[in-house]
Order: sequence, then structure tokens, then C-alpha cells
Amino acid sequence: MNPALRAQQRYREEAILSASPQRLLTMLYDRLVLDVERGEAAQLRGDWDTANTELQHAQQIVVELAGSLSDDWAGSGDLRAVYGYLTRTLIGANIGRDAVRTRECLELLLPLRDAWHAAADALAVV
Repeated sequence: MNPALRAQQRYREEAILSASPQRLLTMLYDRLVLDVERGEAAQLRGDWDTANTELQHAQQIVVELAGSLSDDWAGSGDLRAVYGYLTRTLIGANIGRDAVRTRECLELLLPLRDAWHAAADALAVV
């Protein structure tokens, strides 16, 4: 790996390691949305290998998000159900090569991502 790429990788790793829990959550959501957008774009152009890679990475993020839920939080059950739905739909969209189902996931994710960003911003002000 060339020095510039190594430096970039090191910067990303340090940003993740030093991020607050709120920032980590918003970073995961941002990457999740990006993966689903890239997956949908790949599906629309018939690039099934790229679509598969992107949608599988999105599924891994959803699993991570679901695993991070605390049972102490009243909303965790509902959000866990949303994550389950997303996982099933992403798998189906990937296997079925169905960009419509991928778009459905994106439309579900965008308001969630925006809400988590708003909540993180509100905590940063306090």
C-alpha cells in the first residue's frame, strides 16, 4: 500500500477510535446509507458483483446496529424489529437482484439516519 493510502487508513482508524458513541452511531448510519445507495446503483446498471458486495456490507452494519441495542431502552424492541425487516429485505433484494426492494430499504433508512444525526447534534449542544 502506498504511503498516502496508509496515512488515509490510519486517519480513518483514529477517527473511529476517538469518536463518541453518538458519532460512531451516525458514522454507521452514514455508511449504511452509502452502501445501500451504491448497491442500488450497481443493481440498476446490472453490476451484480458490486451490488452483492455493497448489500452484504450493509447487512453487516445492520447486524452491528442490532447488536448494539440496549434492552434497557424502551425503543429497542421496535428498532430491533426494524433492523430485522431491513436485514430480510436487503437479503431478498440482493438474491432477487431487485433494485425496488433496495430502494425500499433506503427510503426506510434515510429518516432513521436523519433522526440519529439530530439526536447526536442535540446531545453535542448540551
